[in-house]
Amino acid sequence: MFRRFGSEVTVIEKAPRLTGREDEDTSAAIQSILENEDITVHVGADDIAFVRQGNGIAVTFAAGKPPAVGSHVLLALGRTPNTDDLGLDKAGVAVDQRGYIIVDDQLRTNVPGIWAMGDCNGKGAFTHTSYNDFEIVAANLLDNDPRKVSDRIEAYALYIDPPLGRCGMTEAAVKKSGRRALVGQRPMTRVGRAVEKGETQGFMKILADADTGEILGCSVLGPGGDEAIHCVLDLMYAKAPISRLARAMHIHPTVSELLPTIVQDLKPLE
Repeated sequence: MFRRFGSEVTVIEKAPRLTGREDEDTSAAIQSILENEDITVHVGADDIAFVRQGNGIAVTFAAGKPPAVGSHVLLALGRTPNTDDLGLDKAGVAVDQRGYIIVDDQLRTNVPGIWAMGDCNGKGAFTHTSYNDFEIVAANLLDNDPRKVSDRIEAYALYIDPPLGRCGMTEAAVKKSGRRALVGQRPMTRVGRAVEKGETQGFMKILADADTGEILGCSVLGPGGDEAIHCVLDLMYAKAPISRLARAMHIHPTVSELLPTIVQDLKPLE
């Protein structure tokens, strides 16, 4: 990243993160959870090489560091859409440089009568977004009910143990937007249900617009995080202000019960 001060340009290097789409604190917590399970994590590795070593395999990834030796290697290089054998060129359906089918806000392609749903359109690549794609197409095509992809709020879960539930904007995205915001956070060490279960790794964080009270996003990294996140997600769809959550009464003892407590003590996001 480059930052300009007067006529000088300062180069600020950010350390690589395990989960690049998450905030730094969330990524650090996820890495800590994995390391507590005796998983060794190396980020920013380059010059990766594989060498057969006896019945196993050794992975070298950085000069001066010992290789990682194991029985198997799983190499994840990202995903590409399986669209190259669909005959899209013959139908005249447009795709982007990565092979994703180009669609509009109602998932129509450039060819009348052809819609694209699911992983092939690059609009989510989750089971829940794929099913929602179907709902959008069916509503527009069959029910005369105008629905759009842009109406849905980004939401997903990262299934480590404990899971991360996420919806809306990250802290980094909020800062980049330039809007004044409030933030509330609570570690799982202060959540009774997490303490009872002996699963106190992680935290909860909520972001809201300081001027309008709009809920901007939420992260729940901890036991039941993939379920608790829906408390905030549904309020976001209802366009309810953060004050509505602050006054809600939740059931004890649950992870979700601390969400109102967190938003009763919001502080300016710096």
